[in-house]
Amino acid sequence: MKSIKQVLGGDLRQYTMVFALIALLLAFNVWSGGRMLTSSNFQNLLSGNAYVLILAIGMVMVIVIGQIDLSVGSVAGVVGMSAALSARDLGFTWWMAMLAGLVIGAAIGAWQGFWLSKLGIPGFITTLAGMMIFRGAVIWMSDSISVPVPDEFRYFGAGYLPEWGPAFTGMNNSTLLLGIVAILFFGWSEARRRRALIRSGAEAPPVWVSLTRFALIALVLGYLTWIFGSGRPGTSFPVPGLILVVLIIVYHTITQRTVFGRHIYAVGGNKAAAALSGVNTQRTYFLVMMNMSILAALAGLLFVGRSTSAGPSDGTMWELDAIAAVFIGGAAVSGGIGTVIGSMVGGLVMAVLNSGLMLMGVGADKTQIIKGLVLLAAVAFDVYNKQQGRPSITGRLFASKQPGSVGGTSAPETPVAVSAGLRDDPSAAKEPEGAARRS
Repeated sequence: MKSIKQVLGGDLRQYTMVFALIALLLAFNVWSGGRMLTSSNFQNLLSGNAYVLILAIGMVMVIVIGQIDLSVGSVAGVVGMSAALSARDLGFTWWMAMLAGLVIGAAIGAWQGFWLSKLGIPGFITTLAGMMIFRGAVIWMSDSISVPVPDEFRYFGAGYLPEWGPAFTGMNNSTLLLGIVAILFFGWSEARRRRALIRSGAEAPPVWVSLTRFALIALVLGYLTWIFGSGRPGTSFPVPGLILVVLIIVYHTITQRTVFGRHIYAVGGNKAAAALSGVNTQRTYFLVMMNMSILAALAGLLFVGRSTSAGPSDGTMWELDAIAAVFIGGAAVSGGIGTVIGSMVGGLVMAVLNSGLMLMGVGADKTQIIKGLVLLAAVAFDVYNKQQGRPSITGRLFASKQPGSVGGTSAPETPVAVSAGLRDDPSAAKEPEGAARRS
């Protein structure tokens, strides 16, 4: 058991949802007669849920700052419809329509960020109003009918990496190359982390631990490379999946390794202390809300590309799927805790549940009941462990070190503690000591 903990890098309870995800995949594969672990199902699983996972990336940042965004589905719907109408009625090329959609998403995010950051209206109220406004706008703009989008949209929403092979490898070589790059990148990251520990004088794990960890990850990546690259001719790793992978890397880096990321966790952990330490809380709120709407716009564009048209009901209830993914991934309702990687695992758990239950012929009504029970059980289990003084399980997925958290629970933050590594602008606006801890 000690050796397993060394390889995983911490308490095994941190990996509860990872183990749950693996167990679900294996169980559904058995119950469905082997239809779960197939190339076609994995490709559909990833491309069909990419938009929800993209929403979850932005939503985890919103929830970490102690807010919520109920408008993301409506924003995605209005952006998709705007892009379709601009291409059909205004003569926009496909890339101009996509760019216009992202600009509209940024404008909506700036609008909602203004109400939250400048006027202090809670995100719940601001985005609830936005949900109603933009849902009505979608129906009004579309006249309650679907609008087709340019064919190029389909490549981004449902396309695959270029066909290259199979030749001597027996699989799509674009996917094979992607898998090899991913394995080499992880090996480089592991070696770099080990060298950093040695240079800092910290105790580095034994060499066999690093090699075993690399071998396990390489095995997982190799299996995924094979299953995505060995499908029917014309298929490979989905383009929406590639976009999602890039976003995961970028946002994991932003939240864990940048000053802005530390500001997000500081504001979510203790807004007043963060403000006294020089963190511009208004700017943090504004940028997080704007970022959420931009990602919602991207999700809407990918969805209409996959469905080949924009419809008046696009985006309905998407916000609930994104929020569920974030909380299953270990985020705290009170803010200050949550990771991008954890949210992706939570989103994949929901996606696997949907896919597995569908393969077994379970109806939509029972599927919703099961998903609700899973969400409640996952959050209750995490809350129970925190109440018992144990570390947060999924909130510390892959042993991520979150600013302002100790053992997965929010640590008391003093102005001195928060200011270490957080101050980036000596002239940043400060809030009075009596400011509320969270809007």
